[in-house]
Amino acid sequence: MDTTSNKKENSVFAKGLCFYKLFWIFIVGCVVGVLAETLYCLILGGNFEVRWGVIYGPFNPVYGFGTVLTTIALYRFSKSSMLRVFVLSMILGGVYEYLCSFFQEITLGTISWNYEGKFFNFGGRTSLGYILCWGFLGLLWVKSVYPKVSDWIESFPLKLGKISTWVLFIFMAFNMVISSLAVHRYSSRYSNIPAQNNFEIFLDKVYPDEVLKRIYPNMKVVKRL
Repeated sequence: MDTTSNKKENSVFAKGLCFYKLFWIFIVGCVVGVLAETLYCLILGGNFEVRWGVIYGPFNPVYGFGTVLTTIALYRFSKSSMLRVFVLSMILGGVYEYLCSFFQEITLGTISWNYEGKFFNFGGRTSLGYILCWGFLGLLWVKSVYPKVSDWIESFPLKLGKISTWVLFIFMAFNMVISSLAVHRYSSRYSNIPAQNNFEIFLDKVYPDEVLKRIYPNMKVVKRL
């Protein structure tokens, strides 16, 4: 048994698809997603928009979880043909985007995108054009980007990597929970439902409509399914 090799492997931060690796992939997806959406609006629309998915920081968990899902589901096909990876990414991305929109609507009473009117759309939740984009992005991630990101994550110092992961994990968990509660309360205010307790009064005071409209400029309140 090669004990030297085992010790060296154990000293590498986030080896393989472990929790630490997947968490940092999530963070990378969150940040890159925000940057991509911002550039998209700037280049095609000529305007600068905040496209955060949470209240605190340039993170969009929809992209973060999507990147994690793509990694788990498709990395095993990294040696497969480009066409196969592209098609699988199309299917995965289209289904994921549809379910994200559906879940947001039934839980928070809001939607952040609506593709009604676009060619070959599915209930306004996704469309053929975006499904093709997911195919291309998944192919790029699996074949080219993920190996480099994986190497970068594994280069973190072991102790610092673990500590920073848990600090950021706690922050992101709080960030996503408080953001969801604030949006849910925003939807309730839109329906003229008064605050029922001190916590909802706190949400009304700290996260009023003008704050959430600035953070989520494309979000619309809809009737919950």
